[in-house]
Amino acid sequence: MSYNNDETVNCAGCTTYPCYKGEDCIRGQNFDKYREAIAKEYEKPENKKILEASSHIEVEHYMQWNRLEEIIGFAKQMGYKKLGIAHCVGLINEAKVLKDILDQSFIVCSICCKFSGTSKKEYDLTQIRENNFETMCNPVGQAIVLNELKTDLNLIVGLCIGHDILFTQNSKAPVTTFIVKDRITGHNPAAIIYSNYSKRKLINK
Repeated sequence: MSYNNDETVNCAGCTTYPCYKGEDCIRGQNFDKYREAIAKEYEKPENKKILEASSHIEVEHYMQWNRLEEIIGFAKQMGYKKLGIAHCVGLINEAKVLKDILDQSFIVCSICCKFSGTSKKEYDLTQIRENNFETMCNPVGQAIVLNELKTDLNLIVGLCIGHDILFTQNSKAPVTTFIVKDRITGHNPAAIIYSNYSKRKLINK
């Protein structure tokens, strides 16, 4: 399938990285038309504050902090007091350890995906075992509860694909992901990129 330059963008295919040196893109893309819209967004106080805090973490702790340390440092830099954890029931142990760590610096609210005990059949959802009772994951409900609790930042811990999207869309607080669910790779989805066997399997599909 082919596209013209106005229909797609392919920075992943670049080999020269002129933007890294402050130069214009040499692949025919016209990014100048976006500059005004981008500047307007960064002028918004909430966006500018996040941008500045992120830059501070990168400059002061580059190659020193792991992801969790960065989240903690970022939240402190932003002045956040209350954090939310939206986690999968299958990662409840990971969520507990995470909460124990975050409890040292913040008020932490954790809510499990199955918290409402709502049947999948109530929303006509497909079940793994049709004749059994199955509780649905409730990412919208997780977001609503954390919104009610007025969290400053919400962390995703292993929500299913799609459920993470619904949670993010419905969360009033900004959202970041601490653990991405991947049942095959031990929650490390990047692993398939580093495995020639897995990569070949996907590319040949």
